[in-house]
Amino acid sequence: MSAITDPISDYLARIRNAQKADHRHVDIPSSKVKRAITQILMDKGYIQRYLNVDDGNQGLLRIYLKYEANGKPVIRSLRRVSKPGLRRYVNARDLPRVLNGLGIAILSTSRGVLSDKEARTHSIGGEVLVYVY
Repeated sequence: MSAITDPISDYLARIRNAQKADHRHVDIPSSKVKRAITQILMDKGYIQRYLNVDDGNQGLLRIYLKYEANGKPVIRSLRRVSKPGLRRYVNARDLPRVLNGLGIAILSTSRGVLSDKEARTHSIGGEVLVYVY
């Protein structure tokens, strides 16, 4: 069995695949960074809720996906920005704006995982992990 070289890309792919299959929830192996990203997605209204499921190992995140009244997923796009082969860092002045403020960028900063708006408020930069809209 091969090891996953980019767990965040795997996390995003599982969410995209579950939405394409119209699943109500998806189970993903848990980590601190994945929990932090999931919390931001919930705070910003992209997912309904999530649970930490104890499986005896590292645990699972059970993410309940959110859909509009017409059945379309609320998350239109999840794009990995910084990859293991090419990291993308920004300073506080150059924080990205996704769809002119309609989407969010999720960053890993010295104060933890934050959305672009929170990082702008604290005037800190970091590694750009994901664009969501």
